[in-house]
Amino acid sequence: MLAMFRRGLFYTYLSIYMREFLNLSVTMTTLYASIPMFMSVIFQNFIWGPLSDKFQRRRTLIICGEILAGIGTMTVWGVHSLFSDFIIAGWVIIIGLSIIEMFWSMSNIGWSALISDLYPSEKRSKIIGQLTSIGGLGRMIGIFIGGFLYDSGFGFRNGPLFFTASLVMFISSIPMLFTPEGGVDSEIHPEGYSSELKRNNEKNIIIFIVFIVALIFINFGRNSIAVPYSQYLSLDSGFNVDSIMLSFIANTRSVATLIIGFTAGFLSNKFGHARTLILGASIAIIALLITATASILGYMFVGGFLLGAAEVIVSASSYTIASILIPAKMRGKLFAVYNTTFFLSWGTAGTFISGPLIDFLINKGSSEVFAYQMAFITGALLCLIGLLIFIFLELRLKTQKKKK
Repeated sequence: MLAMFRRGLFYTYLSIYMREFLNLSVTMTTLYASIPMFMSVIFQNFIWGPLSDKFQRRRTLIICGEILAGIGTMTVWGVHSLFSDFIIAGWVIIIGLSIIEMFWSMSNIGWSALISDLYPSEKRSKIIGQLTSIGGLGRMIGIFIGGFLYDSGFGFRNGPLFFTASLVMFISSIPMLFTPEGGVDSEIHPEGYSSELKRNNEKNIIIFIVFIVALIFINFGRNSIAVPYSQYLSLDSGFNVDSIMLSFIANTRSVATLIIGFTAGFLSNKFGHARTLILGASIAIIALLITATASILGYMFVGGFLLGAAEVIVSASSYTIASILIPAKMRGKLFAVYNTTFFLSWGTAGTFISGPLIDFLINKGSSEVFAYQMAFITGALLCLIGLLIFIFLELRLKTQKKKK
């Protein structure tokens, strides 16, 4: 809840600050998400994931990651505030957040593996759904407080949003002191089943790779609008909402995660993890199309709610599928791969897809509203491609099962 409070408070308004106050291009504003997420993926896959598997220390990684990120966030504010050249100040934020993510990614890989360590597969979708729901409540509070601070002049330049985010990071490490360390034993299977287990693991990893490809498209499509979304709502030529109204719209997504989160486990257990993932991806496509075509502000609330519903359903079902496919002793490494589909999608999709597309269309003479709308439709198409790949994988597996 504290983690999502921090993200709602900080990241909902950072792109607006960089676009409207620091006067950066749309593509450049996406870099605060893409470059840090790229660093997160590198460190999760090549450093923290392998170390987590070697030492089987999950809680320790989470606590260290949160504390180091809190210190780093205060440092970024201090350095960026020294520069009167706003372009340089923007680059300080981008580079600073990238360095923070090198260490913050310790926390990300830690919790991903910890949940699978502590809970059996049949309970994981329920746990993820409940955690996402609780996180939605934290995000709602964070967005409201962030909107109030930003609209009242106590935003990023003067430090309050940086300070609050840092304080929450320090506080969020405290509950982790009371959780188990996690990790798995070196011998968790009977010795006689080692050959069969190895063959099953190899087969699961091949399926896992195809699953990851599908998830890349689904998440890149869903999250390609993450950075431009706030900018679109605040366009003078569009809806022109203020920070308070933006907080209400953004919080419809949080309300959805709060409500749907407690049903995600039921959906997965009732209809199966695969069908639940298909449902979540389909809802995401509908939400993106509504967001792209809405001419009345009320429809943006509907789109936001559906985006939140899709987020929690996709997260819960895909995590459970991944946790079943990943061998226990490889949770650190392969959950880093799984996390890649989420973390890169928040920034890279904006930097290489939606951001350049919006800037290109605007430079070619298209209206700002049309440029953003085309980016949202492109996100829906990406999500559709991922959905089709996953459906093909599911049908293929069912066909093979029938032949046996």
